[in-house]
Amino acid sequence: MRASLGQSWILVVGLLAACSSEPEAPVAAAPGSQGNSDPTEHTIRANRAVLDRLPFANRDDFAAADRGLVAREERVLVEAADGRVIWDTAAYEFETGDAPDSVNPSLWRQAQLNNRHGLYEVTEGVYQVRGYDLSNMSIIVGKTGWIVVDPLTSRETAAAALGWAREQLGDVPIVAVILTHSHIDHFGGLEAVVSAEDVEVGRVRIIAPKGFVEEATSENVMAGIAMGRRASFMYGFPLERSARGHVDSGLGKAPGSGTFGIFEPTDIIDHTPQKMEIDGVDFVFQYAPESEAPAELTFYLPDSKAFCGAEVVSHNLHNLYTLRGAKVRDALKWSGYIHQAIDLFGEADIVFASHHWPTWGNAAVIAYLEKQRDTYKFIHDQTLRLANAGYTPREIAEMIELPESLRTSFPNRGYYGTVKHNAKAVYQWYFGWYDGNPANLDPLPPQQAGEKYVAFMGGGEAVLDKARASFDAGEYRWTATVLDHLVFAEPENEAARELLAETYDQLAYQAESAPWRDVYLTAALELRQGTGGTALDISAAARLLRHMPVERFFDSMASRIIGEKAAETDLRVNFVFTDIDRTFALRIANGVLNYREGAPDPDADVTLKLTRDLWLRLVVGQAGLRELIFGDDLDIDGSRMALMSFFGLLETPHGAFNIVTP
Repeated sequence: MRASLGQSWILVVGLLAACSSEPEAPVAAAPGSQGNSDPTEHTIRANRAVLDRLPFANRDDFAAADRGLVAREERVLVEAADGRVIWDTAAYEFETGDAPDSVNPSLWRQAQLNNRHGLYEVTEGVYQVRGYDLSNMSIIVGKTGWIVVDPLTSRETAAAALGWAREQLGDVPIVAVILTHSHIDHFGGLEAVVSAEDVEVGRVRIIAPKGFVEEATSENVMAGIAMGRRASFMYGFPLERSARGHVDSGLGKAPGSGTFGIFEPTDIIDHTPQKMEIDGVDFVFQYAPESEAPAELTFYLPDSKAFCGAEVVSHNLHNLYTLRGAKVRDALKWSGYIHQAIDLFGEADIVFASHHWPTWGNAAVIAYLEKQRDTYKFIHDQTLRLANAGYTPREIAEMIELPESLRTSFPNRGYYGTVKHNAKAVYQWYFGWYDGNPANLDPLPPQQAGEKYVAFMGGGEAVLDKARASFDAGEYRWTATVLDHLVFAEPENEAARELLAETYDQLAYQAESAPWRDVYLTAALELRQGTGGTALDISAAARLLRHMPVERFFDSMASRIIGEKAAETDLRVNFVFTDIDRTFALRIANGVLNYREGAPDPDADVTLKLTRDLWLRLVVGQAGLRELIFGDDLDIDGSRMALMSFFGLLETPHGAFNIVTP
């Protein structure tokens, strides 16, 4: 019962999915050791053609990525307390020289740029530690100590990054932390930087955007199981690190892992411009909610003429929709914040951010910001123009091409987001999933549709023969469509699975987007080896979950109710949290769980009295429900069997559902 309760609603924490799902440490491997096929002549030609479309002779980004290097460790190896490897730069040592035929040359270029680690000086008094996690840790030197910006994903990676900075610059105290936004790779390592006592007694200020804690602990809470599974595809968690496997994530090498924590902010940013002095350093904050994250800020250092763009700007096209699944982002608002930053901070000589490397020089800074702004604005405006002309999302995705001035700018390339799936995100933002074609209003689900498609096309053998011909012709997108139907119709057809896997290999090798590459290769791996699933270590997030509103746990429980099983049930349960003096009355009726806070329900079948800490231990699996129900740690008034029945109505998702097979 312990595992059941631990999984039944806490595995929903989707913000952990991208950071703790990796089953084992990344390792470099021999090309093709996971069974990948060779690049075909079609793929080789397609990748070589990329070299003629982009200005690869321009090496300015390489100079910028190396500029200001203070010191670099030969190898960054970060281990968890149990010896598990969390981060190892040696896994990417193969990324040297020209792009191999199995990697899009543009993505290879980005992977090489991201494959740098060390302590860098951005400008006097501003440093960054890069290459210790997916994100950067920035350090601003104050009058009496350091102001740390975005302390990485986990306590382990943050400790390694901060330790390296102190080894080079001295053991300087931390006086403040700025959390630019609510994604875990920008706050999860807080406990390596400050202690709870530091915050409680006022030794350290924590500055964050309005709504930060709510978003950081609750974003995606309802859909985390599915997001975690999909994140394993998006980030290629099961893949080898090799020229035929995972090479990069676009934003950086890969999401980090380890143990996560969070503290309540002491200072809130809620308007623009918001001026603040922190340890003798002047800041001007820009409040930028509902851009790249629901809660986000940027800031300007007027004395240094340096603008921190957080994750509103980066050296790639970002996601308006993330492939792991999330609510789409507002492209118009996003571009608007960049436009506002240009107006407010147009004298800036430097842009540094939460990922990648800085840009120096006012003219270069303005050009960079304008192109970032205009890329999101172009995708937004052109999607709406074409939608209003009657085109559907898939048609629009094929039709939109960035102007040459934008598409030949490397910081606007689709290493993370892409023009195609971002255009579909804009369509979804305004119109939702339905494209207006009645044939798409109520289509058959994949397995039934697959069976009928295969029958219409003359049966499995005929489909396979035609698919081989399409594969040989280099028509990989069409081949994938056809074989997807065949695999869903005949999941045990090994020849179909292998040809589809080979097709995904070729699509991956040609992909410029790191997530697209990882999605294709992970799909190929599962077709060949079966579903491996993911392994979320929720106990690593116990400190983070302490800050999650109790209501979110109940919301998540409601989404786990087995509707058909609960349809004829009428159960009432009171939860009384004795340490925080809050009571919730829950009722399951009509197959739905509802709750309200206030007085206990006098007609409840059972009342639970417990502390929030005990509840958290139950949730993360550190305590077993059955033992507690029939033990003495819970104060239970009413039917213990009713309580068991209540929890028995909650589904226990395993998080390893099929994606590329029925």
